[in-house]
Amino acid sequence: MTGKKVSGEGMGGTGSGGGPEGSPKRGPEGEMTGEERIIALGACPYARLMGMEILEARPGYARVAMDTTGKENFLGVAHGGAVFSLADQAFAAAANRGEALQVAVSVHIHYLTPAKGRLEAVARLVAETDRTSHILVEVKSGERVVATFEGVAYKA
Repeated sequence: MTGKKVSGEGMGGTGSGGGPEGSPKRGPEGEMTGEERIIALGACPYARLMGMEILEARPGYARVAMDTTGKENFLGVAHGGAVFSLADQAFAAAANRGEALQVAVSVHIHYLTPAKGRLEAVARLVAETDRTSHILVEVKSGERVVATFEGVAYKA
């Protein structure tokens, strides 16, 4: 998945994976693999509605982009909810590309400066235990950091 854009195609149906009769490749107990979770994350209705694109995802790291056109607040800049959604998507991709399914248990965002146009969120794993992962996300407009986000994910 490194360096590849993720689309919603390839989940289920013929020709979609390495399993029997074209079914998606599953883990030993039938759960989704990390790659399948990333495909599903990129294909979910909310991600598509927001126009988010997973540019890169590997265990503990992800890059996600989104154009904020049409997602402005009354001041004409990117709505905080849109910026949060982008950061959350990168957090989820970094957490879920590995072997374990992970769900958010705590997140926090700092909005540093207003933003417009195309934003990119970069998520990095900074610490983990057997049960949790701590991931930091920077949301940028070009080289300018517009928000920072930190999240703790529980390994389900």
